[in-house]
Amino acid sequence: QLQPVESGGGLVQIGGSLRLSCAASGFTLEDYAIGWFRQAPRKDREAVGCIGSGGSLSYVDSVKGRTTISRDNAKKTVYLQMNALKAEDTAVYYCAVDSDGPPYCSGYASEYEFWGQGTQITVSS
Repeated sequence: QLQPVESGGGLVQIGGSLRLSCAASGFTLEDYAIGWFRQAPRKDREAVGCIGSGGSLSYVDSVKGRTTISRDNAKKTVYLQMNALKAEDTAVYYCAVDSDGPPYCSGYASEYEFWGQGTQITVSS
């Protein structure tokens, strides 16, 4: 079972930063593409960004320039670093695993079979 586990959410002020972690449980993380998604209240789930097994990165326009996804293979963890946080970044954030292991990742949630439980980021003034 490719079960990812998120951590690192919390309450942060507008303009602040936060780093989320997605840890691998029972699998070798670098073999798979990992996606980050979020869902705000009363909104559909949307992609934030992803990292392919080959290390390729992709970000949605709304977070580009202030978000970095990275991977630490030794720690079996993928990170989502978000800076200059805005109120509209408030959401539950999920990491997910694409078990096909593509070198280039996808922003489509349907490509990801295994999902973490989610972690809340709340951005307030």
